[in-house]
Amino acid sequence: MTKDKLTPVIKLKSLTKRYGIGDAEQVALDGIDLTINKGEFIAIMGPSGCGKTTLLNILGLLDRPDEGTYHLGSKSVTNISSSRSAKIRNEKIGFVFQSFNLIPRLNVVENVALPLTYTGKSRIKSLEIASKTLEKFYLNEREYYMPHQLSGGQTQRVAIARALVNNPSIILADEPTGNLDSKASHIIMEELAAIHKQGNTIIMVTHNPDMTTYADRIITMIDGQIDSDTKDIKKDIQLKKEEKLDSKTESSITEKPKKPESKPKTIESEDTKSDKKATSKLKSDKTVLSETKESDSSVDKTKKSQKNLNETSDKKTNSTGKGQE
Repeated sequence: MTKDKLTPVIKLKSLTKRYGIGDAEQVALDGIDLTINKGEFIAIMGPSGCGKTTLLNILGLLDRPDEGTYHLGSKSVTNISSSRSAKIRNEKIGFVFQSFNLIPRLNVVENVALPLTYTGKSRIKSLEIASKTLEKFYLNEREYYMPHQLSGGQTQRVAIARALVNNPSIILADEPTGNLDSKASHIIMEELAAIHKQGNTIIMVTHNPDMTTYADRIITMIDGQIDSDTKDIKKDIQLKKEEKLDSKTESSITEKPKKPESKPKTIESEDTKSDKKATSKLKSDKTVLSETKESDSSVDKTKKSQKNLNETSDKKTNSTGKGQE
């Protein structure tokens, strides 16, 4: 995850919301602490009455908390005026409702163009932008259909197109697949996943656990409080992995055998090298001299032997001559 994605876009601190007075008072949100980073796809789950929709309404500036703080980006929006809330909603937040909330008397393209009328754009310009947005959802052929002429899946896709027409950075979806069959539900979720890949932050309330597979973070609420958050679980798992890795590294360092000390190489001086060469040459000369002496000795022995043979032969010859006389 990039540094840009780690930028908090929503930060709640001790957020509390109550309904009713006295004995009839009911705590819908009880001290919620929550940080949502840019580009996250969050699924909020929990039983009916746990505070999911109330939380979504406060995030969308449709309701106000009784206690705590709400920062949208770097600015506090806890106690801003209604007109300021409407402006921020129109610029930064897109809504997708379970009941679609299309206006029955307007056709498809007019419903999608409706948010643009609050930005000061002309009707013709607004309809052009709405038509281009519908093309992304392959609904341009039904631009002039009335809402009652559409299927449930088509109606919800029109509602998503309307939520995106102003290019908001945050999409709030309240049970977007609650009134759809399983096939249409997965088509809608695939489209939300594609929107998320473009960098939008999506916060979705759902009762269907199958839909949470599209999210990268799951928050479970019970009795107005956050019961579990997979972001915290992932942090714990990562910390445990790092601790395990550190312990293994320390163990390998302590058990690592010491290398035997290598003997320092002696640097011979030029005199030492000369002496060694002289000694080697002397030995070689002695060897040659010794071999020469041995060779001379062998030659002398051979000569002596030959001389003896000659003398013996002469003696024999002389003795033979005397006998003949």
